Amino acid sequence: MSISAPLPLLAALLALSISPPAQARERLDWSAGWRFTQGDPAGAPVIPAQDFKPWLLATAAPLLAAVPPAPPAGPAPGEALAYARPEFDDAGWRLLNLPHDWGVESAFVQALPGETGKLPWQGVGWYRKRLALPAVGAGQRTVLEIDGALANSAVYCNGRLVGGWPYGYTSFQVDLTGCLKPGADNSLAIRLDNPPNSSRWYPGGGLYRHVWLTRTDAVHVPAGQVFVRTPEVSAERAVVAVRAAVANASGAPVKVSVGVEVYRADAQGRPVGAALARSREQARTLKAGARTSLDFDLQLTQPALWDVGSPQRHVAVVTVRQGNAVRDRVETPFGVRRIAFTADDGFHLNGRRVDLKGVCMHHDLGALGAAFNVRAAERQLELLREMGVNAIRTSHNPPAPELLELTDRMGMLVVDELFDTWTQAKKRQDYHQHFADWSEADLRAWVRRDRNHPSVILWSTGNEIHELGRADGPAVSTRLAELVKREDPTRLVSAAAHVLQAGYNGFQKTVDVFGYNYKPKEYAKFHAANPAQPLYGSETASTVSSRGEYVFPVSDDPKLGRANFQVSSYDLVAPPWATTPDAEFRAQDQQRFVAGEFVWTGFDYLGEPTPFNDDATNLLNFPAGEERERAKEELARLGKLQLPSRSSYFGILDLAGFKKDRFYLYQAHWRPELPMAHILPHWNWPERVGQVTPVHVYTSGDEAELFLNGRSLGRKAKAAGEYRLRWDDVVYEPGELLVVAYKAGKEWARSRVATTGPAEGLQLAADRVAITADGRDLAFVTATVADAAGQAVPRSKRKLSFTLDGPGEIVATDNGDATDPTAFGATERKAFNALALAIVKLKPGATGPVTLRVSSDGLKPAEVVIRPR
Repeated sequence: MSISAPLPLLAALLALSISPPAQARERLDWSAGWRFTQGDPAGAPVIPAQDFKPWLLATAAPLLAAVPPAPPAGPAPGEALAYARPEFDDAGWRLLNLPHDWGVESAFVQALPGETGKLPWQGVGWYRKRLALPAVGAGQRTVLEIDGALANSAVYCNGRLVGGWPYGYTSFQVDLTGCLKPGADNSLAIRLDNPPNSSRWYPGGGLYRHVWLTRTDAVHVPAGQVFVRTPEVSAERAVVAVRAAVANASGAPVKVSVGVEVYRADAQGRPVGAALARSREQARTLKAGARTSLDFDLQLTQPALWDVGSPQRHVAVVTVRQGNAVRDRVETPFGVRRIAFTADDGFHLNGRRVDLKGVCMHHDLGALGAAFNVRAAERQLELLREMGVNAIRTSHNPPAPELLELTDRMGMLVVDELFDTWTQAKKRQDYHQHFADWSEADLRAWVRRDRNHPSVILWSTGNEIHELGRADGPAVSTRLAELVKREDPTRLVSAAAHVLQAGYNGFQKTVDVFGYNYKPKEYAKFHAANPAQPLYGSETASTVSSRGEYVFPVSDDPKLGRANFQVSSYDLVAPPWATTPDAEFRAQDQQRFVAGEFVWTGFDYLGEPTPFNDDATNLLNFPAGEERERAKEELARLGKLQLPSRSSYFGILDLAGFKKDRFYLYQAHWRPELPMAHILPHWNWPERVGQVTPVHVYTSGDEAELFLNGRSLGRKAKAAGEYRLRWDDVVYEPGELLVVAYKAGKEWARSRVATTGPAEGLQLAADRVAITADGRDLAFVTATVADAAGQAVPRSKRKLSFTLDGPGEIVATDNGDATDPTAFGATERKAFNALALAIVKLKPGATGPVTLRVSSDGLKPAEVVIRPR
């Protein structure tokens, strides 16, 4: 599943020549043409991550209140390694484009922990690239911007350590100006070190987000130093408050004038049309090496508001001039909107209550791993929005910057989360090792990067941190909240609490909005004890299921419903600490002071395959008796006490993005205006003829009648606090189930499931048949095993083979089966309950189409054409 550079561009990518910028500021996507290898040079000594601290903290000084001590004299860690040296010949290394995740490219390794996805993400990796800088570049600044690097990065410029960052989820900048040689060939090397036992889920490994090269004048606006607020908002007018810093990195004093203009934004957040407002320019004289901040207030009349249904944006343009020359120009998209959390009526947007219909999302993109891709993330958000989602929680770390660009553009609300650990460890080598030294820099970098996004409505400083029940917890939380408020006084601060007493022991007072994880029965008690504090379900439900798998007999006991390392899709199974969706719906509907919920999770993700984790102790996840014995027998047959699962079962959609039954339960509740009905299970049960086979219906109607082969099985109405309709005594016979749903006494929606014939052929359907030929845009193609009538054969697990003709590539395949050990880069894969996925891209510059074909022995093949647009 490599992402390789096209051969005609190879020479250009190997040594990129950067010409003088055409404007005051130039930001180049520097993600193409990197050389990569894994491991340090043979025989190199192990370098502990903490050894880098004095040098890296020095580069983080602009984010720290106290100036860190100077690094010790002598060479920095890693500078003696051959891979860091400018003269090293890396021609034998692999050539690739970023974003890149080395772990997801590998085969699954059964011996690795399922908790982190059974993929080899641990270890050291190196990336190298050359930069030819013309002599005319002297006197200008060159900054490397890294959106995310997992983890413990160290950046070497011409053999010298010039920066880096321990936390793999923080975006950071490295100033290359002092080490680059104008008029010469320059070397850049980046070392990453992912230690084992440092994550509870699959983190990925590598430069897994984009890398940018930004060129500015010596007089410039520093990164993260434009902050746009809208302190007054109404339908008639809005005040736009802009704070911008200007720095003078030259060796002489300069006199500058600074002004701000506000424009409407297009879909990409770029200014369009004439300026809607313009500030007076402010003049300043800056000494050499000095920096100053300036404040501007502008007024908009009849502003277009950013909202979930109309995510209209504006752009603030800050221009720095010296005389008639423009020294810098920075464009900052923002939204005019008003948000508030209330203790008695939940969340308000632009003056009205908006229920938070949210999901939690880990950062991996399924078969693409941690390597960020805009289209893959956009597809996820589109599917979630179809379900009724209007909010996401970035669990449990800052997201890729482009994700927030998508949520801004699509009108999706965001709880932006920073940490999974503070001072106390969850894993032996996790972030707790860095918290004391780096939490301030990480927090300031996080807020400064994300505070102009209108979609961000709440800062979450931590998830289920162990300090919740400790005496030192409130002090740590207070410190973090105070740092957030210094960087952004416009939004409130939260944390996600799984410990019951955190709502009463004083910890709750250290945050503005309290989040409970899996405590729907506690909402009323918390509200009574804390009547002035807003509350929301920061993590809810955690029901588990496998798409298209049904376990009999059906039981409401959440400990049952598991077989063959799959979980029943009757949506009744949850871990001991979790609930069904229905329980959370009931609690929220009855207690409207709760602002909403964030379900764990929107999509399945790599790692954390509860209830089937890695070792013999997890046999306790099986109820005692026959099921546990079967599990023991299967593990014995495998010759090891390890379970096969490599991805989660929590998702409402599976790892491939296929909808589980639960999708329709949430859609029915969150989109009551949408006429819909959904029947489960499928109706292919030849072994169950004459046996009770319960039928559940999810509908946005308030009652429904079920028919089996034309016979009514009764009409049922939803009682108060009931979210599904159940016919628990249906006796199976092949044929057709039909449900007719009603709302307010009138027919509302119909749905059918029928017994299919045997598999006869294959079908292919692309989410888009025209994509951009840039090597990044993706088409997601669903393969379906169908009968002669074109119906999906629901229990089919036929082996499929994908081939592609034309200027493109099959990037990855998947099927959503948490137990499938097939590498994502494989082009042969079994369907899982009739479905499989192929992800396709076009080569950069392709002018012709590609044809994807799928075949399987004994079945009629299918093909689909993907064209460049």
